[in-house]
Amino acid sequence: MPGTLRSYSLIDLSWPEIAAHLERDRRLILPVGACDQHGPHLPLGASTCIAESLADDLSREFGVLRAPTFAYGVNVPTERTFPGTASLSGKTLHRALNELVAAWEAHGFTEIVMITASEHDPQAEAMATVYAETARVRVVEALAVDLSEYLSDPGGPQHGGETVTSLLLYLRPEVVDMDAAEDCLMDPDKYRRYLRGHLKALPADCPGSIGRPTLATAETGRRIYEHILERIRQKVFVAPPDDDMA
Repeated sequence: MPGTLRSYSLIDLSWPEIAAHLERDRRLILPVGACDQHGPHLPLGASTCIAESLADDLSREFGVLRAPTFAYGVNVPTERTFPGTASLSGKTLHRALNELVAAWEAHGFTEIVMITASEHDPQAEAMATVYAETARVRVVEALAVDLSEYLSDPGGPQHGGETVTSLLLYLRPEVVDMDAAEDCLMDPDKYRRYLRGHLKALPADCPGSIGRPTLATAETGRRIYEHILERIRQKVFVAPPDDDMA
């Protein structure tokens, strides 16, 4: 494992340890989550858990410092009726991330890798426009990859469906209640309206999750997670391209 730190998490380290590490490596990973519902069978932090797991694994493997998780994102307005959910506006998320990046840039970090597993377009847009004076800001949308080969039913929209449910069964099985999982199929056009925040309410028979979470398995989650991890590993840390991964 690269480096000699006992931990790569900023919250575990003193400032002299971080300063010494910056002499060797000036990258920082920032997982960006959300506090949004994914149906009655998954926790509000489902997308946060995925982003954190990827950040932790990549941090340890490449010896890159890892910032505390930013656990709030941009939810679609439709989700306001689900208890416990909490959302920032796109402008607020953008401003908060800009201020954090500016602080770390001033300390000498030259590359900030932000990882999110949120599927909402406004969150991705807010992150994609974060600005730094000299540091490179890279945005990784972990679920914005073709995962159809790993799914039992790859067709149709998903939110808390087979993909995320499988990932949580693999990463955090103790927080998944498969007895409460319900399938809900949605027209792709209506789903696009939902992601853009233009759908006032979900269909009456929809429990919050969209897709077919009942098909999820931990083995599917393992295969999906390893595919996503390898894609980020190669595109961002091994042989990074000129453009950010999407």
